[in-house]
Amino acid sequence: MQTLSQLKAGQLIGTTSLTLSEQLTTFPLEILSLANTLEVLDLSNNLLSSLPNEFAQLTKLKIMFASNNQFKSLPAVLGQCEKLEMVGFKSNQICEVTNESLPSQLRWLILTDNHIETMPDSLGERPRLQKLALAGNRLRALPQTLAQACNLELIRISANQLTECPVQLLDLPKLAWIAFAGNPFSQSHLAHKSVPELPSNSFVLGKVLGQGASGVIYKGSWKTPQDALPNDIAIKVFKGQVTSDGYPSDELQACLSISKHDNLVQSLAQVNEAGYLALIMDLIAPHYKNLGQPPSLQSCTRDTFAINAYLPVRKIVKIVQQMQDVLAHLERHQVCHGDFYAHNTLVDDEANVIFGDFGASSMYHMLSKDNKTKVMKIEQRAFRHFISDLLTICADEDKGSEMFAQLQRQAQQQPLTELNPGLLENA
Repeated sequence: MQTLSQLKAGQLIGTTSLTLSEQLTTFPLEILSLANTLEVLDLSNNLLSSLPNEFAQLTKLKIMFASNNQFKSLPAVLGQCEKLEMVGFKSNQICEVTNESLPSQLRWLILTDNHIETMPDSLGERPRLQKLALAGNRLRALPQTLAQACNLELIRISANQLTECPVQLLDLPKLAWIAFAGNPFSQSHLAHKSVPELPSNSFVLGKVLGQGASGVIYKGSWKTPQDALPNDIAIKVFKGQVTSDGYPSDELQACLSISKHDNLVQSLAQVNEAGYLALIMDLIAPHYKNLGQPPSLQSCTRDTFAINAYLPVRKIVKIVQQMQDVLAHLERHQVCHGDFYAHNTLVDDEANVIFGDFGASSMYHMLSKDNKTKVMKIEQRAFRHFISDLLTICADEDKGSEMFAQLQRQAQQQPLTELNPGLLENA
């Protein structure tokens, strides 16, 4: 992170990326001195409520973040930035988004946790749009023009006021990750799976094991042993009222609606107290590691992997077979995971899989038969991307094998077919 004093002193001339967080109330015009080189500007965590017309002078700008500020409208001047493709104004007070505010090259738009009731028709007229995060707003409908968003791959519309299923999304040719829980049209009246409901004072939180958009996972221990529950537990304590994926209560409901599966994190109990929501789960053995890493700003919707990551094709096949069984299990329970990625998948050295993080999950039993089928096809598309992402880290010596060829066919096929169960045994 740089400082305003550095900027004013001319010490940042030539920089391509600038981050300022100093309780700014007005846009520092000194930023314009970087117009010839600046590509990434992050003004998050300030007190800004407007951008000047001169902002359009930042002709090289590709990425603009201004989360956790005080904007009440998405600045119209953003639409004048001809190279701007990524816009993030999460957790402001935005009520208005106009046609003029959306850049022509828009690829990634983040407006989570605002007060938006309508989005402009121009949203569907941005042909490069790939990723759209609108969870935690007051949307009652989505523009019909989104039916034209042929490159849209990921959308988050949970925790809004949508009264009807936005069917214009369900036939999009590239959509693979969708979250729509927490809307009037998607209300679930199914009873939760029967797990104990325990008080928060029945356990002690230990070290942090991990965290995501919806909560923090701790190692836990019981104050006194619990009948029929293991001693080794993990506890996910949910954050706040709304996350980038939706309401924590919807995540909890989805987790509790799914029966036990060997490759899913097992839910053991829940805590549902005023201001405190938590899920108690089996503790995963420490030898399990994340299979992938989240998408980057460059990859947008596709997972990334460590530079030295590689897997023998036999292990990829084993992982894929387990994950295909997980997908079928979720479909039987009419739950769309919404975040079917390698970075939400844990594996051990023997390629045994544990899949989790249901923060973007949506139950869809309330939809029409036709729309249920379309939701399943969207999730299957995410699974095919999962396979193709793993093939990028396949060992070079295995890329000519029949196993690799069958995985390639599986990644391209619609609808999905089962991998040959004897593929590993016959190799």
